[in-house]
Amino acid sequence: MKTIRTVFFVISMLGFSLSTSAAEPLQTLANKLFGPLPETMPGSEFDTPERIALGKALYFETALSAVDNQSCNTCHNLLDGGSGAEPLSVSVGALGQLGTRNSLTTWNAGFQFAQFWDGRAKDLAEQARGPITNPIEMGLSSEDEAIDKLKDKGYQDAFAAAFPDADDALTFDHLTESLAAFQRTLVTEDRFDMYLAGDITALNAQEKRGLERFISTGCNACHNGPLLGGELFMKMGLVKPYPNKIDKGRAHVTGSSADNFMFKVPTLRNVAQTAPYFHDGAVFNLDQAVRDTAWHQLGVKLSEEDVKDISAFFASLDNTKKITF
Repeated sequence: MKTIRTVFFVISMLGFSLSTSAAEPLQTLANKLFGPLPETMPGSEFDTPERIALGKALYFETALSAVDNQSCNTCHNLLDGGSGAEPLSVSVGALGQLGTRNSLTTWNAGFQFAQFWDGRAKDLAEQARGPITNPIEMGLSSEDEAIDKLKDKGYQDAFAAAFPDADDALTFDHLTESLAAFQRTLVTEDRFDMYLAGDITALNAQEKRGLERFISTGCNACHNGPLLGGELFMKMGLVKPYPNKIDKGRAHVTGSSADNFMFKVPTLRNVAQTAPYFHDGAVFNLDQAVRDTAWHQLGVKLSEEDVKDISAFFASLDNTKKITF
């Protein structure tokens, strides 16, 4: 395929040999294709400790749901080493209704070029506006109801500290901006970045083989950059049709048939911990997700050894940072 030929061309031009004994050239190539995660997210330079603390409290606040039974953390769990997602194909809302898509992780979300699978929100603050008043998610009747409930919970002083220059600090805009400020602290840490930073022992031999195969197969054509994803939309079923023909992805936002089955390419950081996989949560097993992606997106049938090696590489992307509350 053209993508694979292009990858091999880049490798040959750079003079790299993809063998497990050539760890340093592989490391150099990985830095050129991916690079380490930045330490801070765009916009975090304006976040204050008070705003971040408020956002963290709001992330775990069940009063932001219709019957006080759900918070952001319900579907995007961060506690006890949580992946920022949940182990369900689709989420169950505060009023018991099923959602239509798999929950995306909140780890590293602020680095991504758009929010939601269909990219309908441009940033974290805009994303945060949706679920609170969505009837099949947190289920509040209006933004005003959210503010009234927070006043009843005594949030006035926390908002005033977070937005000291505002005449009216406790507003829905400030609520979403505080949630965004907290989420901008959710930057993962993993062994892959240690490897990129120079520790050639951070990945074992199988993980290095998996990284090599990931590149040579052409997976990095979509899963690129520091996030290994999160930078573009791509058709689900680019080469071989994906079975789910009901959800047309970005086309639901744009109304254009050209966007049928286009979805945001998810980040692979911490991917081994974020099952189930794909926009519909159809696959619970990482090895199967690797097989399916190679087939549907590249038309490649991977060997079982390749599948195991790529999955092993993904384990090097496991997040080691913990959140407590």
